[in-house]
Amino acid sequence: MYICCSMNATSINVYQTVKQDCCTMSDFSDELKPASPQGPEILAKERRKSHIIVEQLAQHLLHRGDHLKRQAKILPILERCPIFSKKNQLNLARPDRYHLSLARSKELRRMSLQHGWDIEDYKVAQFLVDEVSPYALHTLMFMTSIREQASEDQLREWMPKIESWEIIGCYGQTELGHGSNVRALETLATYNPETEDFTIHSPTLTAAKWWNGSLGRTANHAIVIAQLLLPENEQLKSFGPHQFVVQIRDIKTNKPLEGIVIGDIGPKVGYAGMDNGYMLFKNFKIPHKALLSKHSGVDIDGKYIAPQNQAVVYGSMTFVRASIIMAARFTLARACTIAVRYLSIRRQFADRDHGGPEVAVLDYPSVQVRVLPLLAATYAMHYTGEAMFNLYSETRADIEQRGDLSRLAELHAASSGLKSACTLITADGSEICRRALGGHGFSAASGMIPLNTDKLDGPTVEGDNFMLSQQTAAYLIKRMTVAVAGKPSERIDLQFAAYLKEGPTSNYDIYTNDADIVRLFKERVSYLTYKVYESKIVKKQPWTSLMVQLHRLAMVHSESIMVENFYKAVFTNEPSPPIDDTARGVLQDLFRLFSFTIIEAKSTEFILSGALKIPHLYNLAPKIQELLSAIRPHAVRLVDAWSIPDYLLDSSLGRHDGDVYNSLWQKAHLENPLNMTTFNPDFRTEEIVMGEGAEIARKRIEDMALGVYWHEQMLANSKARL
Repeated sequence: MYICCSMNATSINVYQTVKQDCCTMSDFSDELKPASPQGPEILAKERRKSHIIVEQLAQHLLHRGDHLKRQAKILPILERCPIFSKKNQLNLARPDRYHLSLARSKELRRMSLQHGWDIEDYKVAQFLVDEVSPYALHTLMFMTSIREQASEDQLREWMPKIESWEIIGCYGQTELGHGSNVRALETLATYNPETEDFTIHSPTLTAAKWWNGSLGRTANHAIVIAQLLLPENEQLKSFGPHQFVVQIRDIKTNKPLEGIVIGDIGPKVGYAGMDNGYMLFKNFKIPHKALLSKHSGVDIDGKYIAPQNQAVVYGSMTFVRASIIMAARFTLARACTIAVRYLSIRRQFADRDHGGPEVAVLDYPSVQVRVLPLLAATYAMHYTGEAMFNLYSETRADIEQRGDLSRLAELHAASSGLKSACTLITADGSEICRRALGGHGFSAASGMIPLNTDKLDGPTVEGDNFMLSQQTAAYLIKRMTVAVAGKPSERIDLQFAAYLKEGPTSNYDIYTNDADIVRLFKERVSYLTYKVYESKIVKKQPWTSLMVQLHRLAMVHSESIMVENFYKAVFTNEPSPPIDDTARGVLQDLFRLFSFTIIEAKSTEFILSGALKIPHLYNLAPKIQELLSAIRPHAVRLVDAWSIPDYLLDSSLGRHDGDVYNSLWQKAHLENPLNMTTFNPDFRTEEIVMGEGAEIARKRIEDMALGVYWHEQMLANSKARL
C-alpha cells in the first residue's frame, strides 16, 4: 500500500475539505491587492534586462546526473502527495517532525519501487523534499563505506541487502568524548583467536557513539569505527581505528540487540527530522568477517594485514567531503535566489539627491556588495565541486585499475581544505543574505530557516573545519619540504620550486590580464606555505602554536583552487554543455568579482607576500563597484539558472513569479494554525483556550511542559490501533 496513492475516496474528500476550509476564510482582505508595481510585473521586467539564456545556463550547471530531467520527472509526483506538503512542518514539535520525516522516507522508498527510480532519482527526490531523512546515512555513508572498503566477498554478501533496503545502515564514528580526533576514539574491537570473532566494547561513558545520523531510532546496522586490538606476545596491541559492519537491532522488532544501548540524543539547532543517536556496547560479539577488509584486515590467526597506504582507508570520507562541496553551493544558491528575487521587488526610500519613486533594494550598492559576491561564490564553488568529483573519479580509477596512489594525498588535502572553505562561505553567506532581506528575513515565510539551521552543520560535520584544515596544511608543508630539497614529484612541487628560485613577483596586471589573477593567488599560497615551513621545519616551532597560521594557509590554498577552477571553466575550457556568449561574459565578470572581493578582504596577505604593492589596490574598490553594476541587470537570470523550484525553495520572498506580498499574507492569515484557535488572555483565569476550562488547561499545560502529553497520547494511539 502506498500512503499517497492508496487514500480511499472518503479520506481524500476529508483531506480536500480540510484543505479548502483552511483557504476559504473570507473577509474584507480578499478585496485588497499589494501596492503597484506588482511583484510579478517587477520580476518580469528584471528578466527582460538580461539576454542570458536561462535554460542553456541551467543545463550547463546541472547536467551532471541529468539533474534537470530527474527533477522535472519527480517534482510533480511529490507535489501531488499530501505528506510531502511543507505548509505546516515548521509548526510541528520535534517528535512529530521525526514521525513525519520517517513517513516521508518510507514513502520515497516505496515510490522508488513503484516508479522504477534508480539511486540518483531517489537522491533528487530527497533533495526536493529537503528534509534530513532518517534514511540519509544509509545511502550516503553506509553504502559508500561498504562499496569502497569491503572485500569482494563482503561486497557479495552486503551490497544486495543494502541496495534492496533489506537492511538500513548508518555510520558510527563520532563519540561523546571525541569527534575530529578519530585516532583517539575509545570504542574497542578486540580479536579473539580462539573463537575467531571480535568483541566490541565501550569501556567508558565517553566511548558512547554520539551524533551518528539515522542511529537513534531507525538503522538496524552500522559501520562502527573502533580501535582494533590484537593479541601480541600475551598482550593487546592497538592498530588504530578500523571499520566494522555491525547489526545493532533486530530486523523484525527494531529493538536493540542484547549488549547494546541505543537512543536519540534529543533536539538540536536543526535536523528536526533526523534521529541523531547514541550507542554503547558491552562485550558485544561480531564475526571475523565484520571487519571491512578491502585494504587492511586480520587473518584468522589474528595477524594484522596492513594497508598499502593508510589514506586509502578514508576514501569514503573524501567522497563525502566532495559531496559536501556540491551541497554547499546549492545551499548558498538557494539563499541568493531568495535574496536576489526579493530585493529586486522590495522598494525602500527615494533617491536622497534626486527624489522620485522608491528604489529597488538591490539597486543600492551597499546591498549589492553583500549579495552579488555571494552569487559569484555559488558559481566558484560549482566549478570547484565539478573539478573535485573529476579528481575523485580519476584517483579512484588510478587506485582500482593500476594501484596508483600518487594522487591520493592531493585529493585528501584538497577535499579537506575545500570542505572547510566552502562550508564557511555558505554558512556565513546564508546569514548575510538573510540579514539583507530586512525584517521579513526573520520570518519562516522567508524560506531561510532551513538554510540557517539544517545547513549549519557544514563547518562541523565530517571534521571540524579548524581541525580538518590542518590536514591540508600538513600536505603543503610536506610538499614545500620536497621542493626545498630539490626533488619535486607533484604539480604543486613545481609551483613551490619556481617560487623558491625566482622569489616574489609584483608585476601582476590583475585588471586587464585575468590569468594574472590566478598567478597572484598561487604566489600567495607559495609565500604563506614557505613561511609556515620556516616556522615548523626550520625553526622547529611546535604544531599547536602554529594552528592559526595552519588554518589560514589551508583557506588560502582552497581559495586559490577555487579561483583557478573558476578561471579554467569560463576562460580556457570550452563550456560543456555550451553556453551563449552573453552568459560566458557575465560568468567572467563573476570570476573577477569573486577574486577581487577576496583580494580586498585579504589584501594584507597579498601585500606581505610581495605579489601586490599598495598602489595595486587603489583601483580595487572602484573596479568592484563597476563589476557590481555590470552584473546587477543579470542577477535574476543568474539565480533562475539554478532551477530551484518553488516547492524546494518554500519561500514567499523568493517565489519564481514574484508574488511576494500575496504569499506572505496567505501564509500568515490563512495557513497559520495559531490563528485557528481563540485564546483566553485574561490572567485571572488559568484557561488558555476559550471554553476548555481552567482544570483541563492546567493539566494540559503541565503535561505539555513535562513532555508527558505527547508520550501518553502516542501510547494511547498505539494501543487503540492494536
